[in-house]
Parts: sequence; structure tokens; C-alpha cells
Amino acid sequence: MSAIVKAVKDAIKDAMRAKDKETLLVLRGMSSEFKKVEVDERIDVDEARAITILDKMQKQRRDSISQYELAGRDDLAAIEKTELEVITKFLPAALTEEELVDMVASAIAQVSATSMADMGKVMAIIKPQTIGRADNAAVSKQVKALLTA
Repeated sequence: MSAIVKAVKDAIKDAMRAKDKETLLVLRGMSSEFKKVEVDERIDVDEARAITILDKMQKQRRDSISQYELAGRDDLAAIEKTELEVITKFLPAALTEEELVDMVASAIAQVSATSMADMGKVMAIIKPQTIGRADNAAVSKQVKALLTA
């Protein structure tokens, strides 16, 4: 069992003791996603897989927030933001802009990328390193910026 899965299970117990229904609902959803993967794929969820699952949940919340805000439903956006905060607590610390630039520059050097035609090679190296730590759109933007500079 990964540390993240264990931390979520412990947080569920804490939320139950504190009678924090909103947090408990989100935590149970996270635990449910872990169980679903374990049953569907017949594997134990390891650290990398747990991060991938939570990253997907984080992206879904961000998309929902933007859609709700566009529709003028700030009440629903607020709920999604609260859920996003709970999910984010279990993900690794986000990369700073400087760390991301260094990571992208290293990946570009590693594959000897010289043009935008090499973007796929660079993204293939960098994507596993940034899961749960940086938004793919930000990573892609940074790769484009460095490849066209």
C-alpha cells in the first residue's frame, strides 16, 4: 500500500472523528478511485499510480471550476475549489517556475532537441517527472518557449 493511500485512509478516520462531512465525502471519493483501480487492474496502487489518480481528479476539479465560473455558478465552483484543496494536500509539492524551467532545459539537452519537431521527445521525458506537480499546459508552454528561443 502506498503512503498516499494510507494517508487518505488515515484522513478518512480523522474526518469521521471530527464530523467533517465535506472533507469526508472528498476523501471517500479518493479512496473509491484507488479501490476502483485495484479491482479493475488487479494491482496494488503504488505511489506513482496514486499520484496519477489524484492528478486526474485535480484536473477534473479545475475543469469543473472553470465551467461553473463561466456559467455564473459561483456556489458550485466554491464546492469544487474546496474539493480541489483536499485533493491537493495529498499530492507532491508543486514545481516552482524556476524548477520547471530547469527540468525542461535538462530534458531538451538530454534528447538534443533543436526545434519544435522534437517537442514530443521532450514531453515524453518530462511528463512522468511532472505528474501531480505541474499542469501539462504550463509544461508544454515552457517547452515551446525554450525550443523556439
